[in-house]
Amino acid sequence: MKNNKVTLLGAGLIGSLMSIYLRRQGLDVKVYDKRPDKRKTPFTEGGRSINMALSTRGWKSLEECGLKDKVLPLAIPMYGRRIHDEHGGTTFAPYGKEDQAIYSISRGGFNQLLAEEAERLGAEFCFDHKAKDTDFRTQEITFETPEGDKVIQSDVIIGADGAYSSLRMSMQKQIRFNYKQEYISHGYKELTIPPTEDGEFAMDPNALHIWPRGKFMLIALPNPDKSFTGTLFLPFEGTKVCFDKIQDAGDLTSVFKAYFEDAYQLMPDLTEEFFRNPTSALINVECYPWVNGQSLLIGDASHAMVPFYGQGMNCGFEDCSILNGLIEKYGTSSWDMVFEKFQKIRKDDTAAICQMAMDNFVEMRDTVADPKFMLRKKIEAKLHELYPKDWVPLYTMVTFTDIPYAEAYAQGKLQESIMDKVMSNPLITENWNKMDYEEIINQLDSAKAV
Repeated sequence: MKNNKVTLLGAGLIGSLMSIYLRRQGLDVKVYDKRPDKRKTPFTEGGRSINMALSTRGWKSLEECGLKDKVLPLAIPMYGRRIHDEHGGTTFAPYGKEDQAIYSISRGGFNQLLAEEAERLGAEFCFDHKAKDTDFRTQEITFETPEGDKVIQSDVIIGADGAYSSLRMSMQKQIRFNYKQEYISHGYKELTIPPTEDGEFAMDPNALHIWPRGKFMLIALPNPDKSFTGTLFLPFEGTKVCFDKIQDAGDLTSVFKAYFEDAYQLMPDLTEEFFRNPTSALINVECYPWVNGQSLLIGDASHAMVPFYGQGMNCGFEDCSILNGLIEKYGTSSWDMVFEKFQKIRKDDTAAICQMAMDNFVEMRDTVADPKFMLRKKIEAKLHELYPKDWVPLYTMVTFTDIPYAEAYAQGKLQESIMDKVMSNPLITENWNKMDYEEIINQLDSAKAV
């Protein structure tokens, strides 16, 4: 078959899943990654990982590849947020209806499962290959390897090599390529809450735990070994509580005892982990076009987002699913057309979810602790219960459906404007359950008509 040779850059979650889709299409697939093969050394993933949160879009892609049953044992359902206040009390806020959950899954084991499935289907993986440059006229990639530089040629190149994509760097040298990156003021540090002495979960295992503290926060997601992966989000500098001001064990203990006392009691290795694990940055990337001839960017390479909506992986998996559908529809005789259609379909949607991820950061670290926020969510849940087709909360649209992100964002903005009016009623706390919910739906219909 002509145009059958596909090179994927990046053996992470997105690259591995895309290679599975492509092999299922019968294409010749090679995957190159700059990192060593972790299967050849004892596997550790501590230090700089935020647990993934698998939701509907991600599961849909896994089901298309016949992988749902293999992945389920690695995943733990989380039915809502367990919000911890500064006095040790907690409040549970469900994500959706009673049976709706997002699933905590650790990156390392998941990535290994996908890569091995791709290999089983016939994809070839080449590790310790760092892409240095791509010539889009000849479709040649120059790699740096332990044995020296190596040049390969490919009919098709797909860059799934993350926020710091080498393929994107090569595209940036071309004319009329727009690129923007933004680091937020906060970084993150991975920490651990181990199992209890009895080998059990130290907290509710079916919730995403969050300690919102205004300008910073701690979260924790469950693992199958009954530990929790915790992630501390702090400003790098310039505030009363920031990474720059935690210089020793005393500083660290003071911060945790003041703001995260209940978590502190569950973290015997806090000091060691904090000073051993790196402090990592959080980046948002926008670029366009994603296509140069028969080369394409997908996943974080084209739209890296901050992790606060839990959609980075799910969005990347949806990229794979949509691209696969276009290949099925149009074949491989005209990859440039397939790629053009892909980027036109996805650009507005990925821009929308990147913006929602930035917005959700403020919600998670600050407003979730506000009783008015909890009431707002109750009212929205009631509206959804009474009028399931007319009022769907934004979080539900993003997390539990495959409604295009841009459509969900626009609908969410309309609903937000209506809810702002509802919540401005000074008697809302006392009277929320006696409201005329039909009138709220009428207001939404009027807003849509405009």
